[in-house]
Amino acid sequence: MAPGQGEETSGGDGSVVEQPEGHRSGFVTLVGRPNVGKSTLLNKMLGTKVTIVSDKPQTTRTEVRGVFTRPDVQAVFCDTPGIHKPRTLLGERLNDTARAALSDMDVVLFLVEADAPIGRGDRFIAEDLPRERTILVLNKTDAVGRDQVIGQLVEATGLDFDEYFPVSAKTGRGVDALLEHVLERLPEGPRYYPEDMVSDVPEAFWVAELVREQLLAVVREELPHSIATRVTEWDWPRIRCEILVERDSQKGIVIGRKGAVLKEVGTRARAQLPDGVYLELAVKVDKDWQRRPKSLDRLGY
Repeated sequence: MAPGQGEETSGGDGSVVEQPEGHRSGFVTLVGRPNVGKSTLLNKMLGTKVTIVSDKPQTTRTEVRGVFTRPDVQAVFCDTPGIHKPRTLLGERLNDTARAALSDMDVVLFLVEADAPIGRGDRFIAEDLPRERTILVLNKTDAVGRDQVIGQLVEATGLDFDEYFPVSAKTGRGVDALLEHVLERLPEGPRYYPEDMVSDVPEAFWVAELVREQLLAVVREELPHSIATRVTEWDWPRIRCEILVERDSQKGIVIGRKGAVLKEVGTRARAQLPDGVYLELAVKVDKDWQRRPKSLDRLGY
């Protein structure tokens, strides 16, 4: 390779990619209480959907990485479960996943809501964040007026973070400015992933998450935490996805009258998959799976 053209480095998938001279890169994690809009913000910054979105707490259950690449910079964004007071073993593991994602991060985006007071839960999370590497992101500014945004920002300065950005992940207002600021803060480093890669989530995991997202949308309030999904067969274009519930009564809710709910979920999920995919959905009772270590291990939590 000619001098000044950069050097080769190993990509995140094991491939060899070229590192341009002066290239910057780094890892950025999004943290906050459940339902503050972390997944919505990540999808908006990347310009594509890499993680599911719902108004239910604990929608994100694993660390999901999204990759933003330009010729001179690459940011690896890590979406995490919302940190909360756990009531089950699943909740404890979600908190552990979120906190583990903070290690060795170049930038931390700490999300709080513009339309709700900055409370004890926010302050509890803030205590463990590195002040010099954390940007406080005031999200959901579209839901309040200018005076309330200013008041929330003044309140947030008491947390003593490095920078403060008001945004609306839903409408996109302020997101571009936040993204540019994040990219400017990244240190010089290699390109970790190929330039055409936007997520490191395996396809089977993504399909299972897509089904869970549609279940949360269709079933609404009945099953906020008691469903899990996993792909059990992958013979493209045929995919079999299993929906786990904790009790027989929940199985009836997921299937619906004459299979109406399951049919609606399948239709919605297929609409976001390539043409020709055959998606089979099955419902199974796995009693108290949220509280059993072996069940959580099998589901990857």
